[in-house]
Parts: sequence; structure tokens; C-alpha cells
Amino acid sequence: MFTKILIANRGEIACRVAATARRLGVRSVAVYSDADASAKHVAACDEAVHIGGSAPKDSYLRWERIIEAAKATGAQAIHPGYGFLSENDAFANACAEAGIAFIGPPASAILAMGLKAESKQLMEKAGVPLVPGYHGSDQDPSLLQREADRIGYPALIKASAGGGGKGMRVVEKSEDFAAALASCQREARNSFGSDAVLIEKYVQRPRHIEIQVFGDTQGHCVYLFERDCSVQRRHQKVLEEAPAPGMTPELRAQMGAAAVAAAKAVNYVGAGTVEFIVEQPPEGGMRFYFMEMNTRLQVEHPVTEAITGLDLVEWQLRVAGGEPLPLRQEDLHIHGHAIEARICAETPDNNFLPATGTLTVYRKPACSAFERGVVRVDDGVREGDTISPFYDSMVAKLIVHGATREEALARMDAALAETRIVGLSTNVQFLRHVVNSRSFAQADLDTALIPREAAALFHQDKVGKPLAVAAAVAQTLLTERAAESADPFSRRDGWRPHGITVRRFDFEYQGESMLAHLSYLHDGALHLAFGDVSGPLAFDALPAETGTRMDLRFSGQRQTVQTWQVIETVHVFCALGATQIVEIDALAHAGEAAAEGGRLTAPMPGKVVSFAVKAGDAVKKGQALAVMEAMKMEHTIAAPVDGTVAELLYAPGDQVNEGAELLKLAVG
Repeated sequence: MFTKILIANRGEIACRVAATARRLGVRSVAVYSDADASAKHVAACDEAVHIGGSAPKDSYLRWERIIEAAKATGAQAIHPGYGFLSENDAFANACAEAGIAFIGPPASAILAMGLKAESKQLMEKAGVPLVPGYHGSDQDPSLLQREADRIGYPALIKASAGGGGKGMRVVEKSEDFAAALASCQREARNSFGSDAVLIEKYVQRPRHIEIQVFGDTQGHCVYLFERDCSVQRRHQKVLEEAPAPGMTPELRAQMGAAAVAAAKAVNYVGAGTVEFIVEQPPEGGMRFYFMEMNTRLQVEHPVTEAITGLDLVEWQLRVAGGEPLPLRQEDLHIHGHAIEARICAETPDNNFLPATGTLTVYRKPACSAFERGVVRVDDGVREGDTISPFYDSMVAKLIVHGATREEALARMDAALAETRIVGLSTNVQFLRHVVNSRSFAQADLDTALIPREAAALFHQDKVGKPLAVAAAVAQTLLTERAAESADPFSRRDGWRPHGITVRRFDFEYQGESMLAHLSYLHDGALHLAFGDVSGPLAFDALPAETGTRMDLRFSGQRQTVQTWQVIETVHVFCALGATQIVEIDALAHAGEAAAEGGRLTAPMPGKVVSFAVKAGDAVKKGQALAVMEAMKMEHTIAAPVDGTVAELLYAPGDQVNEGAELLKLAVG
């Protein structure tokens, strides 16, 4: 076993590796960029070394600086985590040349499996089933177009060196192919340094099922069962679970054997994942095809840990140190069911647009890692930290385990309901909607689950206007009571020696402006009215570390509600869900002018990739005008109205802030 390792990564995976190292008595070294100087992973390690600027290309992708840091601190090995340099064969070779162990597979295996086209040729020789497609080296666009036409539509364009859903496009018809290819190649070039692609048949009703494999330096290889990762958006995973629902022992054995064959074909060592696309034909049954191999630890490895009771990072350290695999295939067994949800800083109702900002409030459900039947949270952030545009949008991974899938589902919903995040938009409520959707609850899984269940997943208001308004009013009253003196003539609770006092509240809820009136009655009771909703309002403060927590009764409902107010926005959390309501100071907003029509603004901070128009062009509402890149993904910006382009205000390559006006449109 090593005595000191360097973790060449950041965020939750760096914290995750550091936790196992500490448990094993192995000292850890963190590396960090300018943006991460005060990050959680830096504090989680025993030592830390600054390696450069905030952008990954200036820090986490500078492997020569990372190797220098390992030498300077006496680290015997480097754990690459996932992403960044984890599947970079040149980095693995450089570690070996420097006399530092690379906690991962040999560079030859990374190279063999890193290029999707070449890996599929290897798998064909090894007898692993493949999806029909073109995996050749000739990248002439006209040839690629002909191959897609030959395979048939819908077809999938995929970056040969890619992963994580980047550099991937589904093309529905031949005339859309050229534009999709150009976009895919551009994203692949920016993400992986190569614009080579492969073309494949797009499998209908596919499930994404992957097999966790592990090899050692003695030539042994085992599979640690499967994970179902079918629930995806933008080809990126949202929920993962193990074992895969509906998996038969026979199919599991076949897929496991195919995965081990794939690993042995490249003399694999360490943790890896063989990903399969599984077809569900109308006549029943499932057919699987090799998709790719990820030569690293996966984001979703905790669900495998939960059902096996193993620490895969410990296995990585032991295997990289030359030890044999701790268990044989016959020693491995499945216990219960586990589900992982990726909590991301994004806005699901706005096409999952990435969000940035400060975690003003970040409260996690009670958890206990590595114990069965509990909730686990893996993260790399703390309350008060900033989610920046430089890195991935994931805030945390929430993992639950239960004796059955039904128990795990209930535990996941309860854990999400206990999660409190204020300061930026997240997908927490969207995840609850997915977990409670008919398709997911009944294990009717495929990669189109989210669009199929869209009506139940997006623009959902589970809290409702009455409860939101009542919570905001009650929160204001409790805040005032805490701040005011006992002098009755300085109180704002409406007390008068006679008569009924009515107090006005101005709110904006889900884009709708409204007035609410609170009446203070003779007996001290409160009566709240807005629109066609009215009734007695009652609430009692409950113990809470921060924020306002209360037992709230209004409009036939009784809920335990927790609220935080940030400037004018009141954030409301309860068992039903979470929502926001803006309490408007009418005087402060009296002089504000109406928003200017025809403005095209950046929906998030990022880089301008390209413009599809020039000054003088006439455009229609919804027409693509520009492409931006943020958090490693490209986003198309469309025209908000019909008009004529008056002026482009930025150039490709420019960094812009959220809300920056990208171009001027003359409307009308």
C-alpha cells in the first residue's frame, strides 16, 4: 500500500478519494486552481499544491505541473479521479517515466479504448456484440454523410475520443446531417482535442446498462455486476441504479462475460466500466451491444459500492500497488438496491441551462456512508461556496440503498425532500418528479424517459400559490416579531385599541403579480386573502438552526414549512416540494422602466462560440442566432422575437457575463 498519493482532480471525486486514503492511513495531496483556492477538496487532503489558473487548460489539464507537484511532495502515486486527465494515455506514460504509479489502467489500455472507432474494431475481434455503424478513420464529411444514409435514420454522431455526452448528436433526417456533424466536431475539438467521429445506428427504446469490471496485474478480472443509467438528459446521466431492473441472471452472466472479455482484450488493470446499449424489441427480451469502455472510475460507482458493500477506491489503491484482487467472482454478491441522483446547478425548466452562483444555503439529508440501508452524499462543496462556470455543474451525488427497489425509491424521495439549496437554481425538484413518475416508478426505462414523461416533469408546482403566499407572509411576520421591541406602539403586527387593520403585500409568483391582504382581527387572529383564496392564517415557530421553520395552517392545509429570504425572494421548502415567491417592495420598484424589447442576452456566463447571423439579416422568432459554451457544453441561443439584426456586440471567443447583451435586434 502507498503511504502518500496525489489526487489530480477537484470537487467531490477528490474528496471521495481523500476519504478512503484517510481511512487506510494513506496521506493525500490536493492540487488546486485559482478558483479552487478555498475549495473543500483542498481542506480534505493533508497537503495542497497550487497548479495554475481557473480554466482547466491552465491547471487541471497541465499534467507536467501535476507530476512536479507529486515529486515535490513525495507522492508515490497519482489518482486521476474522472474527467480531466483520467483517460489521457500520455499522462499515464508520463507518470511511469517519472517513477510515479498511475492509479488506473496501463497507458496502452487507455489508448486502445479511448478511441471509440478503434475500440469497436478490437471488440469485434474479441466477439463482443456491436451496434451497426461506421468506425473508420476516413473523416471526409461527404463519406460520413453517405455512411449515415446507408445505416439509416435516426443516426447517432459520436466523438471518437469523447465521453460524458459531449460531442454527440442524434440526427433524424439526412438534410440535418451536415449541420449536426459540424456542431459535434466543434464540441469534440474543444473538449477532447480531436474532431474524429463515428456513426452508428440509433437504437430505438434503448437502455444504457454498464458493467463494472476490475482487473489486477496478475491477469485476474471480475465484474461487479451492472448499473442502469438509462435516465439521461442531453446524453448525460441523471439517475443511476443497481442492479438493473428486469435483469435476468442469464443476461447478467452474458453481459458480465462480455465485459470481462473486453477488459482482457486490452490487458486491463484497475477499475473500468464497459458500457452497453440494450435494445428492447417489441417481441420482448433484450439484446445488448458494446458501446464504449470508460477506463476510469465512474461518477456512479457508489451504487455498486452500496450493493456489494465494497470500497472501489480501496480496490484501486491496492491493485495499483501490485496486490491481487481482494475477491474472486464467486465471492461477489448483490445485496438490495441502490439509486444515485446527480444534483446539478441547472434550470431543468429552461432546457437544463447551467446555473452559477453562491450556495447561500446548502443543507443535506442525514447520511452515513458505506452502511447499507442509509443515505449517502458525495460532494465537493460547502455552504457559502461558489459554483463557477469553469467546471462541471454537479453539486453533489445523493445515493440511497434499500432492501428492495421500492424501499430505495421511497428513501430517495425522502432524501431529496430534505435537501435545501438556496442561491442558485438546481434540479432537486426535477429529480423528485422523475423518481415519482410512472415510468421510473414502474421501471419502464429507456433513454427517452425524460421526454416521454415531460408533462409530469417540467413546470410543475407541487407547493401551490396558497401555501407559497401564506409562507411568505408568515415568514415576514416572524422576522418582524424577532426584531421588534415589546413596545406596542413600535410593533408592526397591526395592534390597535379598536378596529380591524388590513395590511397589503405585493408578490410575484411564477411570473404573476398579485396583491395579498392580511387582516388583523379583534381577537388577535389573522385572515389572509388574495384572488379568490381567503381564510384564517395560523403559524407557530419551530426550532431551526437557520432560516425560518414553522407549523403553517392555511386554506385547508397544514404543513411544516421552512423558509429563507434572500433580498426579496422567499424560498419555501416543505414535504410537497420547494418554490420561490418574490415579495415586492412597491416603492423600491416604482421607477423601474419596462424591459426593452428585442434584446438578446446571455442566459449564463460563458464563451461566445459563434454567430449564425450578421448585421442586416432578418430573423424569425426561435431562429438560432448564436452558440455559447458554458460548463463544457454548447448552448444555442434563439431569437426572442422577429426582427432584423442591427449589431453584433461580441466576437467568437469572447467571454461574457450572464445578462450581457449579445446583439441588438431591430423589432418590427
